[in-house]
Amino acid sequence: MYHIVKPGETMSVIAQNYRRRLSELLAANPAIVNPALIYPGQRIIIPGLPEPDSIPYTIIVSRGKKSLTLLSNGAVQKVYPIAVGKMLTQTPIGEFVIVNREPDPGGPYGVMWLSLSKYGYGIHGTNNPSSIGQSVSKGCIRMYNQDVLQLSRIVPNGTRVIIQP
Repeated sequence: MYHIVKPGETMSVIAQNYRRRLSELLAANPAIVNPALIYPGQRIIIPGLPEPDSIPYTIIVSRGKKSLTLLSNGAVQKVYPIAVGKMLTQTPIGEFVIVNREPDPGGPYGVMWLSLSKYGYGIHGTNNPSSIGQSVSKGCIRMYNQDVLQLSRIVPNGTRVIIQP
């Protein structure tokens, strides 16, 4: 898969966002001889993830509607209720991909954690189901435990996640 460099990004930030070692990124991108000399618009190969266009699924998150919609080949498969970030820690808007997953992460994350390609953010279950439908998280997307388990069985790593206002 490719990542398009955004203004202000460094190779270290990109490596952190995709949970890859900097050495892995540099090995996959031999044309980058100096990691300090990347530029906005440059394509960086992210090893170990499929190209999102090769995956039939897309996830659309609506912060305003507090919903997560799973699309398969552009058709709505399922709409899930979610919780999103509160005013001071809003869920980031943009396009991301699922980079890895962790079953039973413990604490407030419920039964599954799906990491997004923005460090510190993910789609996860909850130990507080009454929070679903509210703006209460630190920016993550919370789902009912049974819903995040169902979603995680369907979508592979590399699935595109589009978060809208």
